[in-house]
Amino acid sequence: MNPLNYPTDWRRDPNAEETPCCITMENIFAAAKRVEGGIVHSSCRRARNLSTLLNCNIYLKAEHTQSTGSFKERGALNSILQLPISQRNKGIIAASAGNHALALAYHGGRLNVPVTVVMPVYAPQTKVANCKSLGANVIMYGNSFTEATTYAKALAEEKEFTYIHGFDRPSVIAGQGSVGLEILEQVPNVDAIFVPVGGGGLIAGIAMAVKSLKPDVDIIGVEPVSYPSLLAALTAGEPVEIDQPGASTIADGLAVKCVGPNVIPICQQYVDRVVSIQEHYIALSVLRMIELEKAVIEGAGATGLAPLLAGMFPEYTGKNVCLVACGGNIDVTLLGKVIDHGLAADGRLVKFAGRISDKPGGLAAFCNVIGQSGCSIRQIFHDRTSSDDDFSMVRVEVTVCTVNREQADELVTKFNRAGFPTKILASVPLS
Repeated sequence: MNPLNYPTDWRRDPNAEETPCCITMENIFAAAKRVEGGIVHSSCRRARNLSTLLNCNIYLKAEHTQSTGSFKERGALNSILQLPISQRNKGIIAASAGNHALALAYHGGRLNVPVTVVMPVYAPQTKVANCKSLGANVIMYGNSFTEATTYAKALAEEKEFTYIHGFDRPSVIAGQGSVGLEILEQVPNVDAIFVPVGGGGLIAGIAMAVKSLKPDVDIIGVEPVSYPSLLAALTAGEPVEIDQPGASTIADGLAVKCVGPNVIPICQQYVDRVVSIQEHYIALSVLRMIELEKAVIEGAGATGLAPLLAGMFPEYTGKNVCLVACGGNIDVTLLGKVIDHGLAADGRLVKFAGRISDKPGGLAAFCNVIGQSGCSIRQIFHDRTSSDDDFSMVRVEVTVCTVNREQADELVTKFNRAGFPTKILASVPLS
């Protein structure tokens, strides 16, 4: 569902005219050289289990293994290293709810550059604590990223700090482009690269780097359906402020309402396609990464896998596909909820509603059907107040861990055969 009818799919016009961009390939090559030794040259291994599941060769670009857990270090370090010493001494500032703040705090501390980060009040407390532990001056301000940004820019002017934008600064985009250079070096025969999209800096840098050297490689952007900011911008040809009140996503690193103006012309020329994907596929992607590849990836980092799990790209069967696992900073308290969402999407966490006898042993007999089926109960609710006109029966809702959807369907049949009228309410998480 796309509440306000934002576009869900965009494809590059092959006849589109070239327009000036804020960076060049020379900037990307220089950035890659500049950050060398300061960031992790992340691996890009073949993911055997995902490859088998999806019937293609999947390669994971492990940007979640950077020192602060995301690709953001590349653009942050490249930006800091290009500042004059006098400006470094005055300090830098940024607005960020997480990964960009961590990257600046880490490299600023390493290079003795004072760092101030303005974080909206909803920022995950673990990321706030980590920024403080890295030596940054953390200011909690604003109920939205826009409010935090406005305040950070005002402070930058007042204190003469250098404001480093998290995704639209040219030096940041160039730094992120180094990911693309590494992918071509590690998987020279890659056919397509799937990139999660938030503000657009990562996909812009990767797209220019890759398409300039190997034009036949497809660059695919993936956004949460609740934040299709790049889709809206590319369709309109200009930045569009997404207006979806109450919108949220488990891919919180991609919750950007408006992409930067600098990324749009780059994406128009070098990105082949951008799609949006539903939340349950993102949750399922996190689960698949954990189960199949033993990798804990945050929702944003796993989003590139989601459209492949949804079957949206059958044309890449048998091809070499690279997924940019751009971050691994998932809050531990959120991880359990995301896993439950993934299990529900996979048909392995299912809620049933049934009617059982109100006599002693009725509930035990109902539960015995579950046990004999090899399933386990996660949660059960025995409601004696909702029995309609038959006072000898009571309603029961039970959430069951199953092996797959087929086992859930079989369990419904067994309930009814045992005399317990039962139906599946939904494959939904416990929340």
